[in-house]
Amino acid sequence: MKIIGSVTSPYVRKVRIVAVEKRLEYQFVPEDVWSAGTGIGAQNPLGKVPVLLLEDGCVYDSRVIAEYLDSRAPTQRLIPEGNRERTTVKTLEALADGICDAAITMVLERRFHDENALSPDWMARQAEKVDRALAVMSQTLGKDQFMNGRAFSLGDIACGVALGYLELRFPENTWKQAYPNLLDFYGRMMARASFQETAPPKA
Repeated sequence: MKIIGSVTSPYVRKVRIVAVEKRLEYQFVPEDVWSAGTGIGAQNPLGKVPVLLLEDGCVYDSRVIAEYLDSRAPTQRLIPEGNRERTTVKTLEALADGICDAAITMVLERRFHDENALSPDWMARQAEKVDRALAVMSQTLGKDQFMNGRAFSLGDIACGVALGYLELRFPENTWKQAYPNLLDFYGRMMARASFQETAPPKA
C-alpha cells in the first residue's frame, strides 16, 4: 500500500496520520503535482493528491481514503458507526478541509500572480471563510479534550491538520491568540506520534 502526495499538503498529511493511528503499514511516495514531469494524472485523472495506490487500483480524495483506511482496521474506529456521531465527525472533517481549501486558494493566488495582480476581494473572501470556520471550530471544541466531546476521532485529525497548515503557510494568522482552546487542542495533537511523524518541513 502506497500513499502518493506532497509533504506539505494537509490532505496528504491527514490520511498519513490516519494510517499511523490505525497502525497500517504503507510506503509514502513524494509527488510534486506542480512539476512539469509529474505523473499524478496516471493515478488520479483530477491531478490531485493524495492517492492511495493498492494492488487492485487507486483510491483518491482524502475523505474517501481516510474512510477506507479506517475500515481496514475495525478496532478503535476514527469514524464512529452511529449515524449522529458519524455525521458530527464527518462535518468536522468537512469544516477542517474547508479551511485548507480556502488557505490553499490564497497560497496559489500568491504563487501564480504577482502582488499587483492579486484580487483583494477574492483574498478577503477566502480569509473570511477561514475566520468563520475557526470560530465554529473553537465553539465546537469548547472546554472538551476532543472535537466530538467523546473520544479521539477523524474530526480531531482533520482539525489538527488544518491548524498545522495555517501555522505553516499563514503564521501571521491570529488564531492562537483569539482561540486559546484551539491552541491547547493543537498542542495535544502535536504531542501525538502520528502528528510528529508527518510534520511538514519548516521553511
